[in-house]
Amino acid sequence: MPNFDTGCVRLRLACADGRVSAVQVSSERPDIARALRGRTADQTVRLVSLLFALCGEAQSRAAVLALAAARGEECVLRLDPGVQREVLREHLWRWLLDLPPLLGEGALQQEFIDAAKWIAEGRRDELHALLTGPRIAALRLRLQQADEPHSPRTLMLPSFDAKNSLAEWPRLTAGFCRLPEWRGAAAETGAIARQRQKTENPASFLSTRWLARLGEPLDWAAGDDRAGAGGTVSAAAVAPGIGRSLVETARGLLMHEIVLDGERVADYLIAAPTEWNFHPQGVLADHLLGQEAGNRDSLLRRVARAVAALDPCVPWELEWA
Repeated sequence: MPNFDTGCVRLRLACADGRVSAVQVSSERPDIARALRGRTADQTVRLVSLLFALCGEAQSRAAVLALAAARGEECVLRLDPGVQREVLREHLWRWLLDLPPLLGEGALQQEFIDAAKWIAEGRRDELHALLTGPRIAALRLRLQQADEPHSPRTLMLPSFDAKNSLAEWPRLTAGFCRLPEWRGAAAETGAIARQRQKTENPASFLSTRWLARLGEPLDWAAGDDRAGAGGTVSAAAVAPGIGRSLVETARGLLMHEIVLDGERVADYLIAAPTEWNFHPQGVLADHLLGQEAGNRDSLLRRVARAVAALDPCVPWELEWA
């Protein structure tokens, strides 16, 4: 599909008396269902795999599993090796290429190339040596030095498989996909939710999220391949001709629901991690509200670090009220 607009995350900040006085967060993404309705089921699955540049393996697997469930073939909770490798690469891309410049350091390009190769080849010992070595230790120290202790109100999304998700959300709706909630509240998803038992210093906004993101590659390097980590998939039938899949991506819980009319798609719904993590009443708005705003350049750097800690899958834009 040419010229597909991925949308963006939009922030709008207002400042008064040297502080951030108001924060508006919105995820502005196109309604993909309009592009998929009326197509054949198999054509739709192929198209979904082409629409998403980031987490493409996870999106493709979610589409395949949702369609299979709509046809009666469910998938019990398990780790999908292809999605797991994608999650690990995404985490290490963030740590080795994106995080260092945010901290005033140079990107670790060769380390990323080596790490991606080790993941592809299943070479856990080499990755473990890198992630516990001096380069990562130095990054962790810089991260802690740059952190801003803060205790935003954070509700972590629990773990679900497709079948037990039906008790929480019997059907997905377009409204839910735009503003997903768990039991009436915004919730955060991603490595921080999956690693909640191992999270260090939950009062530190940046360190908590970045260290959780590092935790999954460390677990893999140590031989921990438990279901529930990034790369976990499941699918269940919602009703005859309706299938739902859940995939734990690098950024968090991804949900697909397909509704068939014969072999054509009557509806297709996607609830993506970015909509969870950049909810208008979510953790980002709470973190930024009240921050010092006397120096706009300094504030912009803090905003950029906060957004990166939550890792949107689309570009973000900032407006000043």
